[in-house]
Amino acid sequence: MASTKQETLGGTVPPEVSFADFIDIWNRQQGQTTPSLHTTMATWLADNWRDGERELLLMAFRNAGKSTLVGLFANWLLLDDPNRRILVLSADHALARRLVRNVKRITERHPWTTTLKPVKADEWASDRFTIERDQELRDPSMLAKGIGSNITGSRADIVICDDVEVPNTCDTPGKRIDLRDCLDETEYVLTPGGMKLFIGTPHTYDTIYATDSGLATNSRDAPYLHGYRRLEIPLVDDDGNSQWPERFSLKKIDRIRTRSGPAKFQSQMLLRPASTIDGRLDPDRLLPYTTALNYHEAGGEAILQLGTRRLVSASCWWDPAYGAPGRGDASVIAVVFTDEDGNYRLHAIRYLAHDPAMLDHVDEATQQCQQVADFARNNHLPSVTIEKNGVGRFLPGLLRKVLNEQRLSIAVNGQQSTRAKDLRIIDAFDAPLAAGRLYAHESVLASPFISEMREWRPGANARDDGLDATAGCLLSEPVRLPRRSDAPWPVRPPPWRGHGNPVTAKTDFVL
Repeated sequence: MASTKQETLGGTVPPEVSFADFIDIWNRQQGQTTPSLHTTMATWLADNWRDGERELLLMAFRNAGKSTLVGLFANWLLLDDPNRRILVLSADHALARRLVRNVKRITERHPWTTTLKPVKADEWASDRFTIERDQELRDPSMLAKGIGSNITGSRADIVICDDVEVPNTCDTPGKRIDLRDCLDETEYVLTPGGMKLFIGTPHTYDTIYATDSGLATNSRDAPYLHGYRRLEIPLVDDDGNSQWPERFSLKKIDRIRTRSGPAKFQSQMLLRPASTIDGRLDPDRLLPYTTALNYHEAGGEAILQLGTRRLVSASCWWDPAYGAPGRGDASVIAVVFTDEDGNYRLHAIRYLAHDPAMLDHVDEATQQCQQVADFARNNHLPSVTIEKNGVGRFLPGLLRKVLNEQRLSIAVNGQQSTRAKDLRIIDAFDAPLAAGRLYAHESVLASPFISEMREWRPGANARDDGLDATAGCLLSEPVRLPRRSDAPWPVRPPPWRGHGNPVTAKTDFVL
């Protein structure tokens, strides 16, 4: 804090006003003490401000008092320089107004900030106010806005994003994209050298608060707040002790855990990203594995294995779609193997895309068929089933042509889907997930398929192309074909389905 600024306030403020002292004076006036949890957050905020860090993320459990503390931080910054402008963004205008109103009241009542209230206030409302300052500026000292509001033309030295991620702004992929787009607009509001401070808790698995080493989904190349200085304070520490024992005893924490449920408690109190809205399909019930396919021949018999598990059948389903990459429905092919114990192995899933630069030489449908041929060869598939609804009507013939050109002896089937997609997905996934018999390869777990599982709810408008392709596999009759898919044409190698060629042996038995 600059001593010259303090002298202009009539000598009522010490020359060096620390944030911790500012909070302590306020709490004593309110008849309260400052918990160590708030001291930790206050020290972190003040130290980063002093060190010139201007991109900060403060995450603390629900009801930790983080918004109240950040409100005091805003007061402290305005006391240091009354010409500062602070914009508060929240999920809606009412939430942002609560923080601004709190700062306004502190300004009126804190013994060190009472002189900041102007004698003639042009703006002194609950959602915007302007303190006594030297410069004539267009924007108020503090302004509240909802995340969807128009902030074009505004300028701010500090942008506080207080609980911008809530269920109403993140419970669908489209809303999460809109949230990020709205937050991107703050770059045009912030003055050079200004600060952006995020405070909140994660409300979705694909949260804007994801760590650099954490989640990686198809919705972004890097975590949204990549490079931000972070402070995370979950309700309990690594040893299981409460971070605020005066208010949250272990007994109370157990009640909160029981009342809120595991997903919400994990997300809101332990700061571990999770979907707080229960979905129908739980990807955590998939059984992961890392084993690669192993094809070999022994004793004149073809064998396909995953580790020590022999595979006896395969189902491959292609749910085709056309259009620009990344837009509209996705074209997806998946394969599910069945092992000799009756377990389902979702071994591979591929989201197909064409190259627009090649369209003058190879059309979109042929490009996709070539990718399907590669997929079938690499996974030793005996056949491919194509959903013929809509765009898939003429693809079986085209795929057979591509397979013949590549000398691959793979059967192609076309099938019309007559049931509603939601019902097909429910019928396909419910039983194997409940029975613990659906395994998924690590490549599947790293694909958009997992996000689709987390987001999917019957009747919801969410991406489900990978789910539809996998459901087709699970509902199809497993195929046992007596040949290997990558054998040179027209050689027919022994089957890998578990039945070898007949062998005649001489014996001494007399019948």
